[in-house]
Amino acid sequence: MRTLILLPILLLGGTSTAHSQAVPRGWRPLFNGKDLDGWAVVGAQGKPAFTVEDGEIRTQSGDGLLCYTREKLGNVTLRVIYRMENSKGAGGILIRLPGPASIPNAMEVRIDDRGDERHVTGVIDSSTQALSRAVKMEGEWNTMDITMQGSRTIVKLNGALVSDYDGSRIAAPESGYIALRPPDDRAAVWIREISVRP
Repeated sequence: MRTLILLPILLLGGTSTAHSQAVPRGWRPLFNGKDLDGWAVVGAQGKPAFTVEDGEIRTQSGDGLLCYTREKLGNVTLRVIYRMENSKGAGGILIRLPGPASIPNAMEVRIDDRGDERHVTGVIDSSTQALSRAVKMEGEWNTMDITMQGSRTIVKLNGALVSDYDGSRIAAPESGYIALRPPDDRAAVWIREISVRP
């Protein structure tokens, strides 16, 4: 098994301290809108694929997953507000990781405007089929809510239900770390909010 190295990340790129949008009441931010405090890159090989510009996380040419290392998350709703430069890339949000560097058996919620019904934004990769397609036009902001209730995972995109998965086909813990997987070099992703609520 390949050994992955965690690299702590401080401020990369932009120096803005202004958050693009205040987190609504009841939500707790995991991204502070200034830097990547509390996050680390796994497997970056010296060239991390994430930076911060103008209060938003932005992907760039590089490697690695961006992992939130402060705590495991379970029985919460995770909110990610993002936009994709174009529809040519495919990224994802990994949930229920046993450890920050434990990539095998992770569940991935896809961000992908190109795929079929089992490989499109909001599905649990290869395990669910999209109940709806609710992605906004490229360049527009999307809100993805991922609710983890025990082994069940519910994904809504812009308020529309995309996945409701009972967890029967993937051996994943009820709580775990989360991570962001960048798209390939054909499309950048901007993330302005990552937050949770009970």
